[in-house]
Amino acid sequence: MAERIFIGVAWPYANGWLHLGHIAGAYLPADIFARYHRLKGNEVLMVSGSDQHGTPITVQAEQEGITPQQVVDKYHASFLECWQRLGIEFDLFTATGTANHRETVHDLFGRLQAGGYIYEGTMPLPYCTNEGRFLPDRYVEGTCPHCQSPRARGDQCERCGKTLDPQDLIDPRCRICGHLPIIRDSQHLFFRLSAFQAPLLEWVKQQEHWRPNVLNFTRRYLEDGLRDRAITRDISWGIPTPVAGYEEKRIYVWFEAVMGYLSASKEWAQREGEPERWRDFWQGEARSYYFIGKDNIPFHTIIWPAMIMGAGDLKLPYDVPANEFLNLEGGKFSTSRNWAVWVPDYLERYAPDPLRYYLSAGMPEGADADFSWREYVRRNNDELVATYGNLVHRVLTFTYRNFEGRIPEPGPLDEQSQRLLARADAALENVGDHLAHCHFRLGIQEVMALAQEGNRYVDARAPWVTLRTDHQATATTLWTALYAISALKTMVSPYLPFTTQQLHQMMGFPGTLQEAGWKIQRPQPGQPLEAPKPLFTKLEPTVVEEETSRLQARVNPGPTAG
Repeated sequence: MAERIFIGVAWPYANGWLHLGHIAGAYLPADIFARYHRLKGNEVLMVSGSDQHGTPITVQAEQEGITPQQVVDKYHASFLECWQRLGIEFDLFTATGTANHRETVHDLFGRLQAGGYIYEGTMPLPYCTNEGRFLPDRYVEGTCPHCQSPRARGDQCERCGKTLDPQDLIDPRCRICGHLPIIRDSQHLFFRLSAFQAPLLEWVKQQEHWRPNVLNFTRRYLEDGLRDRAITRDISWGIPTPVAGYEEKRIYVWFEAVMGYLSASKEWAQREGEPERWRDFWQGEARSYYFIGKDNIPFHTIIWPAMIMGAGDLKLPYDVPANEFLNLEGGKFSTSRNWAVWVPDYLERYAPDPLRYYLSAGMPEGADADFSWREYVRRNNDELVATYGNLVHRVLTFTYRNFEGRIPEPGPLDEQSQRLLARADAALENVGDHLAHCHFRLGIQEVMALAQEGNRYVDARAPWVTLRTDHQATATTLWTALYAISALKTMVSPYLPFTTQQLHQMMGFPGTLQEAGWKIQRPQPGQPLEAPKPLFTKLEPTVVEEETSRLQARVNPGPTAG
């Protein structure tokens, strides 16, 4: 029976280019997961969008000397191009600047307010006398009181993940002018997060299928105690506050951005011409997954679930498979220092599937991982080209040349051939199980193990020898190898969509692999093949030096934290 799967993916701030850390952290695993479930015939809704509000946008606008909207338009367009070129397929990638999002936020705000979960209060805020204004949290930097990181922001410490208030910082300073801010009281609206501590802890204890890093972080956070948090800010860029007397304030981005999952679902339903269809994923029989980086865990396992509990009629997350961080050549990605491999830059020189493979094989699921150009070239050449690509190309080429461009008729399958077929069947089931449980590294390892076994089978059978002595045995060898390749085609397709479709066509199968579904397409004797072409290109060792030199040359002097 088909399942209904909702996939929410982290909303990137529209204030900079995407880099490989973003892709490995949230977008690639979400796409692999969605592609698998679509192949299984499940009903999938995958949404995200550009986070257009909050201080990251205004900070960038001030740095570039343009308006916040100009910043948003520039980077949102880049995101859309990157998704298309990387093969990241959203059902909807929208933005928080839409009228639909504003209406959804105001509606949910009103429901929480009616339930007694929003109230008025005062809070001490940093005020820069030099700038003559209250400073939003990202305009304040200082030392984290928890881990002593010297570049913690006023909303969160990137190093330890703790959420903060600006006044929590040690030695705070104005990000704009560097002056020491003073503290003044300001009237704001608060979310009664503390009211949800007991129900959240009870709910979290039941989530035994969560990754250990997510579950442990969330439980520690809850056991430390929840505090009510202000949900308005003294800024002019963002969603207006729908409360009399607060017209000049804006709803704080951490509160409204997570509502984007709901507003995007509503927008998708409207675009589909079925305005109420979003309810199937939010109020019907469905499982919801949120793909994020580890710095966003508390917003998706505590704050958003609390808001859902307050609303009363929406689905809580089923899983939050947050990834750890991807580092770069042994150091942390740093946008401030330009220490990054930017996605648009990568795509100017290299194909998308080798990157998707590399990031999948080393995905930071349980611990931080590292991207290095040396390892990228090695995996491309040794694994994609010399193992998987080699099996595909030599079998298809030999078959095409010696069997009139068609799949041969096999003879009786001997024990050796039957073992490979059984191994292929088992691999498909194993990969499906890994993908269903968000174990993407294990899935791609299973794929490569079958490719290695396929190569060993062909080497042992030596069809280039038997072609002269036993034509029927050669046909059996090639048909069996083609069966294994067809299995590989299906199980690797969520990872490598571009080359998989090429292989699908070269093997003579009609339509798209998506239409074929999550099953092994049995090679039909007589089925015409297309002239085979290599799926992957070997990279020269000089790529390593070229790319590391390019990386070093553009690094800006400055702090090491991103």
